Amino acid sequence: MNAALPEWLHPPRDSGWEADDLDTISDLPRHTELIDGALVFRTSPQRSWHDRVIRRLTSALEDQAPQGHTVEAQMTIRLSVKSRPEPDVIAASVPYDPDRTRFLPEEVALVVELVSDESQERDRETKPFKYARAGIPHFWRVEEEHGLPVVHSYELDETTQAYVATGIHRERIETSVPFDIDIDLARLTH
Repeated sequence: MNAALPEWLHPPRDSGWEADDLDTISDLPRHTELIDGALVFRTSPQRSWHDRVIRRLTSALEDQAPQGHTVEAQMTIRLSVKSRPEPDVIAASVPYDPDRTRFLPEEVALVVELVSDESQERDRETKPFKYARAGIPHFWRVEEEHGLPVVHSYELDETTQAYVATGIHRERIETSVPFDIDIDLARLTH
């Protein structure tokens, strides 16, 4: 093995990377995810729109989350031994823990993905399937439409372990699940 190459270029030969490895691999690029045992890296710079919506949506959800809940941006969820994706926003039904490095599916009430050009397939297909199979009750997919965020909301059908669409929200999202939420979507970008 070439000592000049980062450790993450050399996955374990027999098993591949595992979820807990993300806490111990040295020099791992920021925002690295693990999907089916493979490390996934952000391949292009994040646009200002994406960053702004994440920050403002996180803040709006934090302001409305009930006591005992925490809202985090860009933290991973350990879905399985081989999958630890990093959603853009998580609302969890556990209190804030300053030493937390990841969430478990049973702690997560809502997961939000903002779709970008480089992550379309993961955000629209791969991740929602995995979140549903892990039992996360609510999923929002945020798309950009004419410079504004549009929220596609979903709720888990526990019988099929699949998400069912509950709405497309262009100006405002107002819902009582997973807790009372009322957000003016235009304020996330203006």
